Amino acid sequence: MPQASDSGAVVRFCSGASGSPQWGTARDLSTGWGVPGVGALGGHQTRGMNIVEFVERAGGIVHRQSVLDAGASVAALRAELGRGPLQRVRRYWVATPSAPPLLRGAAERTARVACVSAARHRGWWIPPDADERPHLQVRPTARTPTLPSPAPSRASSVIHWSRPLVPVSPRVLIESVADSLEHIAGCLPREQAIVLWESAVRSGAIQLGELAHIGWRSTAAREIADIVTGQSDSGLETIFVVRVTPWALPIRQQVHLAGHPVDVLIGDRLVVQLDGFAFHSGSAERTRDLAHDRALIALGYTVLRFSYSEVMYNWPAVEQSLARAIAQRRHLHP
Repeated sequence: MPQASDSGAVVRFCSGASGSPQWGTARDLSTGWGVPGVGALGGHQTRGMNIVEFVERAGGIVHRQSVLDAGASVAALRAELGRGPLQRVRRYWVATPSAPPLLRGAAERTARVACVSAARHRGWWIPPDADERPHLQVRPTARTPTLPSPAPSRASSVIHWSRPLVPVSPRVLIESVADSLEHIAGCLPREQAIVLWESAVRSGAIQLGELAHIGWRSTAAREIADIVTGQSDSGLETIFVVRVTPWALPIRQQVHLAGHPVDVLIGDRLVVQLDGFAFHSGSAERTRDLAHDRALIALGYTVLRFSYSEVMYNWPAVEQSLARAIAQRRHLHP
């Protein structure tokens, strides 16, 4: 059930085992203002260190201990906070005005960026209808995260109450890749979750072989780990494959035919090519794709080409075209 935070913001809960106003980008970001530092040299510098520049290079927000470990003294850091533009965020973080709102929001709530928000931050392909609210992870024993002051643009968040699968440093404001995948599996619709898992593998955020060795705590995560292939060349391709898999037809991806890979091969002879969101009809790529289609047709293949908007927003028409081709046995070798 939604609950009101101390600031009046609505906080929504997503079960721990079981996505924005985008709050933004993460870096390496435990405690104790009393950690001894080396002497301040005055102004913005400590031993030649410009504290504001250091925080900027770290992504705009950093754990205070990282600043001290880099050579700043406690006195110099306090002085910098007093003169601005450096700001203290809760007890443990310091930020510049350029700090990504997503990370600053996590620090303000003593939480970590999680689930689909972490996927966005990492640059994974996100379905256009995926949840845009900030998703945050906190430990099960934590208090309900609240903001220190009202922030209408961040009025609704999804909170994942869970213990991390993978230990992370207190200086990090984003959960591990494995934790993000587990949260995604239990929080998002199955199709979206599979798209994000495939994107994680395709981007190199996690190796396909690792998925079988992680101790997933939810049934949803274990099931997705079993079906992810890492073969999809795009999120659009994953969506197409997920939607046609229940038809129980032989489906292969990225098969090389006539000198180039095809997106999907159904049966022996039905080729499906998908034009992504960034596709431009007048581009050299378009000319190359049409030439490849002609080469495939000359070899006896049936080629169906669908646009991004057709797959995403007019799936019944795509499904109807596929059904007609299959009814005519175009997927079978003559």
